[in-house]
Amino acid sequence: MMWQAFRSADNRALQERLGLEPSAFRGPFRSFQDGTLPVLYGYSQHVIPVPRDWDDSNIVTGYWFLEPASQWQPSDSLLEFLESGPPPVYIGFGSMVNQDPEETASMVLTALDRSGQRGILGSGWSGIREDNLPDAVHIVGSVPHAWLFPRMAAVVHHGGVGTTAAELGAGLPSILTPFFGDQPCWGRRVFELGVGPWPIPRRQLEVDSLARAISVAVSSKEMREKAVALGSSIRREDGVSEAVQVLERTIPSA
Repeated sequence: MMWQAFRSADNRALQERLGLEPSAFRGPFRSFQDGTLPVLYGYSQHVIPVPRDWDDSNIVTGYWFLEPASQWQPSDSLLEFLESGPPPVYIGFGSMVNQDPEETASMVLTALDRSGQRGILGSGWSGIREDNLPDAVHIVGSVPHAWLFPRMAAVVHHGGVGTTAAELGAGLPSILTPFFGDQPCWGRRVFELGVGPWPIPRRQLEVDSLARAISVAVSSKEMREKAVALGSSIRREDGVSEAVQVLERTIPSA
């Protein structure tokens, strides 16, 4: 079902960008079933260990981090905010839709105030306006996580795999507020690894619970030490190179 949802976009990329034939209706699944091609998993074994019953055709490579855009530069206002005080807490929910964005914005601002933390808010949801922000809060648009997260004290996010990878790789404590899908899984793993409080499902997110979680994430020495150690292990991996090597070994024989 997931393949059918993405098949047209995938085939367009195959044809227009790579000059390849479009995939058939069943896509890559026949190759998986007959064992002619390996399955690559673009996450870190330090986050989820490789299952013991997997054979050599299932390969966990490490995260596939994008190279930062060479032409990107932070705005003067963002640099001024970062330099004006201690590292802030980043709060962003990516592309997740909030039913009441104004209420969410008010809750986030109040939680930051109660926890005594400065904040950077991702503008992925509406309800936040720059003209009504306190001095201790700054709003950003599209900012590379690889640049921003190492400058944060902690990260609050929805638990998407990409954001989770970025903040774990940065060695930061995090608070996950999962909406659906795989997000609760990543939230549970963050807690089990000791690099963040127990996740707060989005429907249960309130000012008090968010403020408490932020306070724990920024004040726990043990949590920060574990996050730093995990981030170091993740950065030692090179998931993209590992995936390329597997492909180069596999494609001639296939």
